[in-house]
Amino acid sequence: MSGREAPRPAACACPQRVDEASPEPDACAVVVAGGCGERFGDPRGKQFVELRGLPLACWSLLAFDRAPSVGHIVVVCAPERADQMRDEVLSRVSLRCEVSLAPAGQTRQQSVHSGLDATPDRFELVAIHDAARPLVSTASVEEVLAALRRDPGLDGAICATHATDTLKLAEAGVIVATPDRSFYWMAQTPQAFRRRDILMAHKAAAWDGYEGTDDASLVERRGGRVLCVQASRDNIKVTLPEDLAIAEALLERRLIREGCGLGD
Repeated sequence: MSGREAPRPAACACPQRVDEASPEPDACAVVVAGGCGERFGDPRGKQFVELRGLPLACWSLLAFDRAPSVGHIVVVCAPERADQMRDEVLSRVSLRCEVSLAPAGQTRQQSVHSGLDATPDRFELVAIHDAARPLVSTASVEEVLAALRRDPGLDGAICATHATDTLKLAEAGVIVATPDRSFYWMAQTPQAFRRRDILMAHKAAAWDGYEGTDDASLVERRGGRVLCVQASRDNIKVTLPEDLAIAEALLERRLIREGCGLGD
């Protein structure tokens, strides 16, 4: 980007929902932006780092705002950074959805629980997403939500990609097995659930002192059925500084191919 100020993106024209059974928004998004960026190495926190002229967290908000199924967005951030989130992130984009803030906890799981508690009761579904994945597509948001609507027996649907590398099971570094990689998926976000079910799963995990690696694992441990929905490999997580360079290149390609309401 040049040194001039980036134009403020307006909410883009909304794409079509995957299914049209319920044309009104029935989902709330919980965007988790509470990390301190310790591994990223920037005191601002990676959610505030510039990516193609906007703070990184803006790109996730734009993707969810474009989703016809989403009617409200809860942004989870550190309480002491609430003003910064309003001034440096929310003020930079014009969104269709109503946005509210929820305080982050000590762990990601606690932060998600806080965000879920802040979701309005009127929404049946919820999509949970890490702001550190700025390349999420609106199509992926709609796909996981549509999967839940299509199958009442599903308790969740998550974005994921098939494992492509050969996997090794090792003990003390020595390989003991080479599992069939066709059974393995690499989990991403967003992860979508029925709001009541994921709230109960989080409450049960808190009660039991269980800390999962993602939200789907909290539902799985209670016997829930969670579907993997094939998503784009571009939906990377920005964890280290070198990840930002990859995200920059991928986002530039997307903007050239699709556009997102930005000027030159």
